[in-house]
Amino acid sequence: MARPNPTLRQRRLGAELRRMREQAGFGGSQLGRAVGMNPAQVTQMESGKIGISVERLRTIASACMCVNQPLIDALADIITEREKPGWWEEYRGTLATDFLEVAELEGHARRLSTYTITFVPGLLQASVYASAVFSQAFPPPPRHEVDLRTAFRIQRQRVVRSGGTSYSAFIHEAALRMQFSGPKVLTEQLDALLEDSEHPGISIRAVPFDIGSLPGPSENFTYAEGPIPELDVAQMDTGHGSQLYDSPAHLASFREILTRTASVALSEDESRDFIRSIKKEMESKRG
Repeated sequence: MARPNPTLRQRRLGAELRRMREQAGFGGSQLGRAVGMNPAQVTQMESGKIGISVERLRTIASACMCVNQPLIDALADIITEREKPGWWEEYRGTLATDFLEVAELEGHARRLSTYTITFVPGLLQASVYASAVFSQAFPPPPRHEVDLRTAFRIQRQRVVRSGGTSYSAFIHEAALRMQFSGPKVLTEQLDALLEDSEHPGISIRAVPFDIGSLPGPSENFTYAEGPIPELDVAQMDTGHGSQLYDSPAHLASFREILTRTASVALSEDESRDFIRSIKKEMESKRG
């Protein structure tokens, strides 16, 4: 029976199987004949709407002449996962799918890196700041929706605060100065950043205005490392919602952006001093 709403991981498995087929130069009908599937089944498999066994995966890999054993093993691990549904599933039906997929992406990542230019990254937002960010959406969401989104965002932060997933955040000065509800809220957020910067699993580095130019795109993005580089995923916030990127070319581009950002960002100690200086300015504005 076809899944009506395959998860992010299920769709990624299907995408990798499609990429494997295309690299072998096969059409869907050709692959189907080689492994005993009809074209409709191949299409559903590649969209994540039907699952396959590990045995079928290895048959497909052999037919497609794939010799990337680490990739095959990593895909087999996705198939054989017997974990309970992620905590984010509790919110299915009450929050938009984009919110759930970001949490799913973070929940399965081996390491996370973010670059933000318009606001402090969600994984480091204080509750009062997150609420202010959501309240500024257009059109403005109702109060109960703001509260729901805020609670979900705070719950997402457990993935890095637990120490289980290392996290690097590059935050542009524009984001450090952006006020969503006045200097008091920003001051509280900067305080929270300073506290998080001392966490052993969290690295916070500021990107000041005076570096001369942006090292990457003007959108905020997250780079999630998988068990192997081929299964990394980049997620970008855009004006049209969340966008996911997993092609080799896109992933290489995002890795280069992170490398360039790391080369111009302040060190962790310098960043703490920089954040303190901005916080002092905000406190003076509060009088």
